[in-house]
Amino acid sequence: MTSFSVGLLGHGTVGSAFARLLEERAENIALTVGRRPELAGVLTRSRGDFAEILTRADLVVELMGGIEPAREYVLRSLNAGKHVVTANKQLLSQHGEELYAAAQEAQVQLRFEASVAGVVPVVRVLQETLAVTRIERLHGIVNGTTNFILSEMARTGATYEKALGQAQELGYAEADPTEDVSGKDAAAKMAILARLAFGTPVHLDQVPYEGIEHITPHDLEYAAELNLALKLLGTAERVDGGLSVRVHPVFLYPGHPLSAVSGPFNAVTVESPAFTEITMSGPGAGGAQTATAVLGDVVTAMIPAPPQVDWTYDLAVVSDVTSAFYLHLEVDDQPGVLGQIAQVLGLQGISVKSVVQKGMDDQARLLMVVHPVLESRFFAALELIRRLGFVRAAPRAIRVIEEEFV
Repeated sequence: MTSFSVGLLGHGTVGSAFARLLEERAENIALTVGRRPELAGVLTRSRGDFAEILTRADLVVELMGGIEPAREYVLRSLNAGKHVVTANKQLLSQHGEELYAAAQEAQVQLRFEASVAGVVPVVRVLQETLAVTRIERLHGIVNGTTNFILSEMARTGATYEKALGQAQELGYAEADPTEDVSGKDAAAKMAILARLAFGTPVHLDQVPYEGIEHITPHDLEYAAELNLALKLLGTAERVDGGLSVRVHPVFLYPGHPLSAVSGPFNAVTVESPAFTEITMSGPGAGGAQTATAVLGDVVTAMIPAPPQVDWTYDLAVVSDVTSAFYLHLEVDDQPGVLGQIAQVLGLQGISVKSVVQKGMDDQARLLMVVHPVLESRFFAALELIRRLGFVRAAPRAIRVIEEEFV
């Protein structure tokens, strides 16, 4: 039986887990595809030589992370006619088109299931099962750290800081969690998914994102009163002949399939006129889970693939979209306040769906949900409200998705 040589770049948490898994499953893979995978070499900061590994390898697995030298090594591998498997979401979201073009030119495979949602096979489904399906919208909980934090805040009433500390203790959050909690990690993943689903190149800097650092227990308390779930959600959808990709905290109603996804789990919904909606969910992080997705890509690359087709289209990226909003206001408790706020909203064509008022000595907390409106109109109204003399603190807003599947 012939062997299949795999060069491994990076030997951290995921890289070492992949190396162990490859050795454990090698015989089973050989029985399935007729070739036995084995490591051609491992490159770390202190050992290994990339040129030697590249010469010996049939396929290169990049698990180094970061942009350079990962980009250089992946391009050199593709140009040398080697298949590449990577879990590097930042590399793909910033240099994806360059890498896709190199893979197509060399007629080799570039696979990256592990770059988004861990073992949830959303990349494979979009690339293969739904490759010629017209997709209208994707929603994704694609960051397990933030989903765990928001779940704990909702479950226990904890502050953001306390829930983050617990996530770090359990290993769900890094010592520096900035990329996760700011929404940047999710934005990179949504750029990748949008490219696959809509055939349009999307760069990370075209994806506006907002994190969860400003979320308070009051927001979760309000959500519980109305039976809503608060999630950091990525969205990619067709809008007015273009494409909008974004990441924000949002409230979901119980009928939405992502509302019940809790803890460190990831999930993605795909909507299409062909089938209404499908949801995929599962563990989104962890060395063993990510290594499993990487190995799945390696096995797929060992099987001869049909010629690659370039499905690139020219959808314009849309920045101003329609959304419903939750609005949190701290105001003086005096007559006429609600009326003046409603007047400002009305001048921007914004209608109010519901209002909850809570008195607190000489001030009040107003919690409102407004009907869908162009975001530019809503934020213009928010700026006007901020300037009103009776407003005690900067207004806070969270998007609301009203769509339900029941």
